Amino acid sequence: MPGAIFNSIEAGVIYAIMALGVYLSFRILDFPDLTVDGSFVTGAATASILIVNGYHPFIATIVALIAGFIAGSITGLLHTKGKINPLLSGILMMIALYSINLRIMGKANIPLLSEESLVTKIRDGWSSLGLNDAMGSILSAVGLEGILPTGWGVLLVMLVVTFIIKFLIDAFLKTDVGLALRATGDNEGMIHSFSANTSNYKILGLGLSNGLVALSGALIAQYNGFSDVNMGIGMIVIGLASVIIGEAVFGSKTIVRATFAVIGGAIIYRIVVTLALQVKFLDTGDMKLITAIIVICALIIPKIIDKQKQKKRKKKRLQELKAISGSNMSNGGDSVATAKPNL
Repeated sequence: MPGAIFNSIEAGVIYAIMALGVYLSFRILDFPDLTVDGSFVTGAATASILIVNGYHPFIATIVALIAGFIAGSITGLLHTKGKINPLLSGILMMIALYSINLRIMGKANIPLLSEESLVTKIRDGWSSLGLNDAMGSILSAVGLEGILPTGWGVLLVMLVVTFIIKFLIDAFLKTDVGLALRATGDNEGMIHSFSANTSNYKILGLGLSNGLVALSGALIAQYNGFSDVNMGIGMIVIGLASVIIGEAVFGSKTIVRATFAVIGGAIIYRIVVTLALQVKFLDTGDMKLITAIIVICALIIPKIIDKQKQKKRKKKRLQELKAISGSNMSNGGDSVATAKPNL
């Protein structure tokens, strides 16, 4: 069990990059972008085919990010220049990307187990530095040897990469362009009245969003050791689940807090799915059902909690008003009683 949870945290950190991309489109731009299911596979397919053809994994990953940016930008063009409904433009691009991804890969599945990837480089580097032995000694000293793995390189490196991306997003959203992007999502009519080109901001935002999604797809393909044309199915729901869970647990009052919440939500989501799959009557085929249930709970439970808090506040306020009213009546009665003898 501890090993499974550790692996889910590793995967959750990588999926957090995808969740940050979803956050940009759904929360910042207020754009229901379904391109995510296709661009995730685009990133995986692009990185995989380049790695198989002998390109350096780092270059392959960067090219995958660019491919995702292009896919997202096309979705933005379909909506802004083609005047197509936001939801429909994402669906059209997602469908188109299925065929494009097959073209890129040449087949439905590309194995990477025998190839050198970023993940294998990190693991080999971690081991060659003697950090596996050092971690093994530490775990043995605290009685956790054999319970937790000694290879922490992938988790630590991906944590650093994910938080660098988080800080870059935080900084970008505080720039003039970032503020205009946020304003476009909050009130497009207002920002348009200031002669700002909201179409360009939407295209940029969707490009950045899907670039992050594709980057996550490329890293997941290298982490899992394969890319598959169907690996992006339901990815938008996973991204939304991460955003919703994170906001419910950590809050989202500021951009810095919201992006941190998204990362935390992605990790929590993977842990919950891992724990759910430990239930005997559930198997891996039930993952989509588990995801749907998690999202439903994340949407409903906070509303129930807020409702209960409102009831408690109303009840407390009524009690305060009754206490004040009772105090006024008591003071009035005393004054009448003292006034009678004087008469």
